Order: sequence, then C-alpha cells, then structure tokens
Amino acid sequence: MEEPPSTRFDLPYTRLLDEEAAHEQPFVPPPVLEQRPRQHFLKFFIVLLTAFFCVGLIFAFSKVVEFRGSLSLGKPRDDNVDEVLPRGVAEGVSLKTFRWPVWEMKLPSFPWSPKMLSFERTSFHFQPKKNWMNDPNGPLFYKGWYHLFYQYNPDGAVWGNKIVWGHAVSKDFLKWHHLPVAMYTDKWYDVNGVWTGSATTLPNGDVIMLYTGSTNESVQVQNLAYPADPSDPLLVDWVKYPNNPVLFPPPGIGYKDFRDPTTAWLTSEGKWRITIGSKHNKTGISLVYDTVDFKNYKLLKGVLHEVKGTGMWECVDFFPVSVDGTDGLDTSYMAKGVKHVVKVSLDDDRCDYYSFGTYEPRTATWTPDNPNVDAGIGLRYDYGIFYASKTFYDPNKKRRVLWGWIKETDSENSDVKKGWASVQAVPRTILFDKKTGNNLIQWPVEEVEELRSNKKVFDKVEIKAGSVVPLEVGSAAQLDIKAEFEVDQKVIESLNKQQVVYNCSGSRGAADRGVLGPFGLLILADNDLIEHTPVYFYISKGPGGNLHTLFCADHSRSSVAGDVDKGIYGSTVPVLHGEKLTVRILVDHSIVESFAQGGRTCITSRVYPTKAIGENAKLYLFNNATGSKISASVEVHQMTTSTSAANTRTRTTHIMMYVNSFPILQRTPYIENKELILESVVIVLVTVFVNVCRLAFISLLLLWILT
Repeated sequence: MEEPPSTRFDLPYTRLLDEEAAHEQPFVPPPVLEQRPRQHFLKFFIVLLTAFFCVGLIFAFSKVVEFRGSLSLGKPRDDNVDEVLPRGVAEGVSLKTFRWPVWEMKLPSFPWSPKMLSFERTSFHFQPKKNWMNDPNGPLFYKGWYHLFYQYNPDGAVWGNKIVWGHAVSKDFLKWHHLPVAMYTDKWYDVNGVWTGSATTLPNGDVIMLYTGSTNESVQVQNLAYPADPSDPLLVDWVKYPNNPVLFPPPGIGYKDFRDPTTAWLTSEGKWRITIGSKHNKTGISLVYDTVDFKNYKLLKGVLHEVKGTGMWECVDFFPVSVDGTDGLDTSYMAKGVKHVVKVSLDDDRCDYYSFGTYEPRTATWTPDNPNVDAGIGLRYDYGIFYASKTFYDPNKKRRVLWGWIKETDSENSDVKKGWASVQAVPRTILFDKKTGNNLIQWPVEEVEELRSNKKVFDKVEIKAGSVVPLEVGSAAQLDIKAEFEVDQKVIESLNKQQVVYNCSGSRGAADRGVLGPFGLLILADNDLIEHTPVYFYISKGPGGNLHTLFCADHSRSSVAGDVDKGIYGSTVPVLHGEKLTVRILVDHSIVESFAQGGRTCITSRVYPTKAIGENAKLYLFNNATGSKISASVEVHQMTTSTSAANTRTRTTHIMMYVNSFPILQRTPYIENKELILESVVIVLVTVFVNVCRLAFISLLLLWILT
C-alpha cells in the first residue's frame, strides 16, 4: 500500500515507546522547525495591521474631538444621568425632569433598541432636528410666515443652564424651516439662560420681544429685543436692547420668582400693558406694568389676580374671547360680548389652568366668573402631558392659536441615546364654548387635515360588553381618528343612583369595570394586546343621581418598559342632553392627542411602546363595561408625514440611532452644526471606519490563533 503523504513540516512518523523502553532511550530534543518566509511575512502583516487599527481608533476619536472644536460642539454625553437630579429647580424654573414616584425610582433601565427609539420620533408634530426643547416662545404671524421660537439646549438632549431661543418658520404649521438660533446667552443679564418670553406686534407692524433672562447672579430680569432687519420676513437676526434689563424684581418679590412676560395689550390711554408671573409665599400672583416705549415701565398697584395656595405662576397668558362670535380676538380687543381668560402654568404640579372672568381696565384687575374654578384650581387646557403653553392671535385667519410643550416621561438616559427630547403639541384653535358657557373649545388647526389620506369608515359597529373589536386600518402609527359612541339610554336611566363616582387617576384605568364603562379605543396596540393605550369614556352616577361622564387615557399598559410613565389621566367632560359621545384622536408615533366632545376636554399622551411600533401598531374598539353593548361609528385617516418631519426622521433620527448603538461613540459629544448633512456624513464615516478596523482586527486575531 502506498504510504500517506508526509505531514506539513515533513516530520517522520515515530511510534510511542512503552514505559521500560522509554527509560532506556536517551532524551532527544524535538527537531527545531524552520519557518518558511511566508510565516514571517504573515506575522509582520498582523503586527502592522494591529498598529494600524490602534492608530485608526486614535484618529477616529481625534477627528470627532477636532470636529467638536471647529464647530462649537456641546458638552459630552453622559449615559449615566442621575434620574432624580432636579434640573431647573436650583436655577429658578420648574422641574425639567420627569418626577418619578418614590417607589419607582430604582427601576432598571429598559434595553431600548435603535428601532424602538427611532419610532418615537414624530411625523407631523414640531420638534427640532435634535437636542432638548421646552416652552414655546413668542409665536407670531409676520409677513406671510408663522414664527415659532422655543427654549432650546444646543448642547444636548437634557435641560441645561445655557438655554437659548431656537427658531423656525412655516407657511402652514406643517412644513417647518429651521433657522439659526435667534438669541444666545451672550450678555450678563441672560448668561444663565434666555428664558421664556412673548412677542407683541405694534400698530405699524413692527415686532418687539420681551423675555426673561437669568443674570450672572441668577436673578430673573426682563429684557427687550427686536428684529435687526424688520424688512426680513424670516426675522433671522435679533438685536438686544443696549440698556437691558428693562425690569428687575420689585421689592418683596424673590429674585428667582419673576418671569415670563406676556404679550402686551393697548390701553385706552395709549399705553401698553403686560403682566408677569410671580408669588407671595404660596399665593400665585400676576404683576402688572404699563409702558409707552417698552423701555421704561411703571409697576401698578395691586395685582391682575392672585389665588392662594397655587404657588409660583409661570408662563401667564391673558387674552379675550368672544362669547357669541366664531373668530379669535387680538389681545388688545376690548368691547361688549367679551370674556377675558387668565391662564397660569403652576410650578408646583406643572399643569396649565385657565379661567373666565371680567377685566377692569381702570384698575388693571381681573375677577373670575366662578371662584370655585379660579385660575390654578379649576379647568385645565389639557389633562395629560401638556405644559408652559402660549397663545397668539393669527390675523391671517382671524383665530387664536395655542401652542403647548409635550415633555418626555421616560428616562434621561433614553433621551441621551436617541439624541433629542420633547415635542410641541399640534397647534390648536381656541374658542369660547357657546353651548356650555363655561368651557374653551380646543381643536387642531385646520391645516392638519391636509395630511389625511386613505380614509376608512366603520359604521355602527356593535361592541358587546367585555369585548374587543379590531379595526383593519393597516399600521396605526399615524392616524387621525373620529369616533362617535351611542349608549342605550335605558341602561343609563337604570344606573344605580348610589354608584361610586369614577375617577380617572384614582382608578385601575381601563381594567376598572362598571355598568357603563370603560369603552373607547385601544391606541398603539400590538397583536397580542400586551401593549395598548386605552382612550375611553366612563359613565356613572353619584349621590343625588347626577350623571358623570369621564374621559380618560390609560398609560399603564402603553409599554412593557418599566422606566416610563404609567399614569392614568383625564377628567369629567360636559355632555349636553341629546349629545352623542364623540372623540377625535391624533396618533403620531409616541404622541396621542385626544379631544372629547368637540374639544371641551383634552388629553395628551406621551407613550413609549416597544412592541406596538411600525406595522405592528394596531387599532381596536373595546367595551369593558358590564351592563350594556355600545354602538360605535369610526372614521380613520392615515396621516402622511410633513416634509420637515420626513427630512428630520431620515437625516437625523435613523442615522443617530444607528451611531448611538455603538458603545465607542456613546460618550462622544453632541454636534451643534447648521449643516446637518455634513454632520451626519462625518459621523457615519467615522463609525464605518472604526467598525471596519474592529472587524479586521478580530479576523486577523482569529487567524493568528489558528495558525
């Protein structure tokens, strides 16, 4: 038989010796194997590539640091953000982190994937391309453009002590053009923050801006700014008045309790009047000033209004509404048939309250129509996640438009990973509710309907007690929903008059069953209903037989993640005799805005699904009542993505989610650069280079081991 070929190094075959023979044989060292030239080359090549890999890592990181210096990069990221750090409180503003209940503070961080975080980015709500945003500031209509300024942190996705004014413009509230920062923290009187303010349009068309600045000693002062070029319809450049500040805290007012001037209104004497929020101990107050030139001011005696026990008043708003008309009114409008609204944002609970009343110009005071629903203790704009709101009069369409801030209710670590935080609610029109006589009607601006497509109608769908009915609409991630519910009147009349009155926040949400509730829609639900956000009505009778209709949103089942808000929100909604129960719901990824009974009661939901995302997001009707079937008629439109949102989602969110998934870049700085494309290209190229080097190193290391 032919002998097998020799081994790789031509070693002779040697049989094993037995133990005795082994002792008899002298020790012979193994032969020295001579390495071939290609082995020397291979080892040299591996060493060279290893050195190249190390140099590549240093080069990649140095390029990011160099990019940081050349483009004024912000502060480094911190993935270990302290979740209970009271951001904003020490600086003299409201808490800027979500306040977790004590028993939830130790919850572990959920392992969010880039896909989950990317889904949270909205498609038709306003938000900057990246980083932190909070209060809307100085909204106005000027030379054909809607302007929105907003509190913005250019250094990262959390609130900071160098807040500036971001700026964007739009023709239709849908397609936004992001402009350079309008005002920086570049003066001693606002070095610690260019905070909230308001715009006033003068009779000649000029615009002035009053805003709160936090000085180098953290004193809250009021400052004046105006456009550098009034002929510019985009109002890109702004000039700060050389003799700022124009107002300091008056005697008796804390130096951190004097902020957020309103839009000015014109008095019969030809003077301009503003009001500024503050407090005396625990009494919320609104100070009043008169001015002729916005440079010199006189503090009037007394206050516009005060309410004991409400604490610091932020972002005060004051405007007229017509009790019998259908148009909005300019802030200076004074005539019969008008009520004045005082709105306050309470620092203590971070909710926006409003009340109707009578304004007396001679004494500069306002008296509520009903003290039981006074400002800070009665009606709210929104019973969900909605704060620091601001209205403005739109002369283009003769309407008053409301902006409001939707904050994050997840962990700051998640916000840092996705690279942004917070959105603005869809702008809403505001009108007096002539049917009830004691409510505002809020409704999405009509422009939103331009995004509707693919209408589907479900007429008189019967929902039996304890059942869930799927609505086949495709992906339920971007929807405009209108629903109408009919309840058997006989069942309502048969309700036990002593039935305990239901309370949204004090209940078990949609799982708390009664004779006539809860019933409504399951928003952002996955196929197995593990995740879903119920938006629903609940009808009950209290002592005396009074009928109560509750409108609620249950976040407790909105996500399997443990480090997000799981609250239950809502309130009563007025329902007049003969009215059907109606709701309109705007779904935009992680934002759900719900308007009951034409907008009498509103709830904004901030949710973070992990399963019910993209094509896996579904829509259902449900009836968890025990005593009656419900009939529902539903009209559903898919919503297209606004142009500006589409660009932002493509260029920022997907790229940054991918980049942030790599640990090596988790601690690199945020890049504040006007040229977003350049930023994205540089970061992606660096990421690709680093990971190619990483793959090459691992492959060659394995080759070294095997050979």
